Amino acid sequence: MSKHERWNTLLELLAASGKLEVEEAATALDVSAATIRRDLDELAEQQLLVRTRGGAVVHGVSYELPLRYKSTRHAPEKRRIAEAVADLVAPGDVVGLNGGTTTTEVARALALRFASGRTEAPGAAAAGPALTVVTNALNIAGELAVRPQIKIVTTGGVARPQTYELVGPLTVGVLNEVVLDVVVLGVDGVDSELGVMAHQEDEASISRLFAERASRVVVVTDSSKMGRRAFARICGLDRIDLLVTDTGIAPETAAQLTEAGVKVLTV
Repeated sequence: MSKHERWNTLLELLAASGKLEVEEAATALDVSAATIRRDLDELAEQQLLVRTRGGAVVHGVSYELPLRYKSTRHAPEKRRIAEAVADLVAPGDVVGLNGGTTTTEVARALALRFASGRTEAPGAAAAGPALTVVTNALNIAGELAVRPQIKIVTTGGVARPQTYELVGPLTVGVLNEVVLDVVVLGVDGVDSELGVMAHQEDEASISRLFAERASRVVVVTDSSKMGRRAFARICGLDRIDLLVTDTGIAPETAAQLTEAGVKVLTV
């Protein structure tokens, strides 16, 4: 197991329980206690956890793994979700994407689907971009900026290092001036009563504005987020048109969402 893989696993264990003991982690990862101590020391230096005498605890009250350490979690499910969403987007659409690992996969799937550009019908006006993407995520903008067939629009704002998302009044100013055909939202929690949520209130408010500017709202999330609550509410289920997730979703959860008027697509 590489150091990167060990760090991913350690952070996931820590996120699940809130604390971690060196000996427990050494057994789980099948490595020496000395290796775990070094790993925890290095993660503490990056302010990703707080070292204790016998292990580590989460850093802060609201714990959120940085995007770079979440990219390998449920990766096959996220790719399937992304491919399904890309198939729902029509040529010429204006698509909003907030930040996150699943929406990053959606961006990649869109880039592949529209790689050859848009083909216009005979006699049509000069071709515009195959797709227009509006995003507040720096990593998504960076990946799509090199795709000439996709028009990429980035919001202004202050960058959050955890998720690479731009937030704040500058972000709001740009989103208030655009109209979206569809927005694809990554979320941190889905609850049948409260709706969809994010860890951070500033990101939640931007995602809410994305939803307000769109004709259709698509939520993308792997099934591990179902029934989970996060600190800040984005919007209620009544604002969501479609939720795309993997087949791990519990049947009763899918039924509750459907009853609330949300179409559920499992892949």
